[in-house]
Amino acid sequence: MKTLTGQTTQQYIHEKLIEKAKEKLSTTELSVSEIAYELGFEHSQSFSKLFKAKTDISPLEFRKSLN
Repeated sequence: MKTLTGQTTQQYIHEKLIEKAKEKLSTTELSVSEIAYELGFEHSQSFSKLFKAKTDISPLEFRKSLN
């Protein structure tokens, strides 16, 4: 995986999860918890923590920045 993408498997998966989360945050009215669940997170806090670590803003702040 590293030779194909330059990323570890975990980094690649996280990048794809964040892309999907951004898409859902910008195109749906689903709550952050609902999006977290759809993306396979058991706890929305884990999703929010990952999102903030990768983007420097929370999922709600991201959604608000779109308006």
